[in-house]
Order: sequence, then structure tokens, then C-alpha cells
Amino acid sequence: MASKSAAAKSQTHLPTEKELLAMPESDYMNDIQLAFFRNRLKELEQEILTNAGTTTENLRETQFVPDPADRATIEEEHALELRTRDRERKLLKKVQQSITRIDSGDYGWCEETGEPIGIPRLLARPTATLSLEAQERREMRQKLYGD
Repeated sequence: MASKSAAAKSQTHLPTEKELLAMPESDYMNDIQLAFFRNRLKELEQEILTNAGTTTENLRETQFVPDPADRATIEEEHALELRTRDRERKLLKKVQQSITRIDSGDYGWCEETGEPIGIPRLLARPTATLSLEAQERREMRQKLYGD
């Protein structure tokens, strides 16, 4: 019975970034790490969805402003907010794809090489699908060939 409670406790406790980085390479993409990244991605997904709802409310509440300068300022603020939400919409798709990759067992592994992407890179960019080396090669090809 004690082993069940210990297992339940370990499932509810997510490691810190420091604890994640301290894990041996042999533990790469174990259940604890996958739970950590699933949680991080779910939080990011929720934040993006909340921001989208806030933007919708802000745009609905726009009142008529007679001063042209004030109106222009408000329109510019709305345009900036919409551009930001568009970037977040694209990020949301990547976040959801990353969650699907966790479910399929592909998360944390480079799409091109099959090598580990690495915990530090995933902490910095949890939606990464390429190892740093593969990403650098892709960017170099794009720079050289405009692909």
C-alpha cells in the first residue's frame, strides 16, 4: 500500500527546471520529464487562449473617440494586439502539436536526425522539433538557398 501512495505522490510532484537538468542522460524523456513538459505546454496553451479571449473583449469594448489622434492611437494599439494574437495563434498550433508528440512518444526527439533535442533546448523552446544542430543546418540552407 505504501508503494501506491509513493507512486501517486511522485505523479503529482513535477520537478523544477534545476531538477530536470540534474537528471542523468539515461533518464531522457522519462515519464517525469514528459509530465513536466506536458504541464508546461498545457499552461502555455491556456495562457494563449486566455489572451485571445481578453483581446476579443477589448475589441468589443471599443468606444467612439471623437479626437482623430486618440482614435489613431487606439487603432494602432488594436493592430499591434491583433498581430500579437496572430503570432500566438501560430504558437498555439505548435503547442498542440507538441502535446500530440508527447502522446505519440515522439516528443524530445529531432524530426530530422532522431537524436535527442535536449532538456536545455526544450526548456528554452518547449515546441522545438529539431535538435540545435539540425535547426542550425536548416537555417543555413534557408539563408543560402532561400528555401
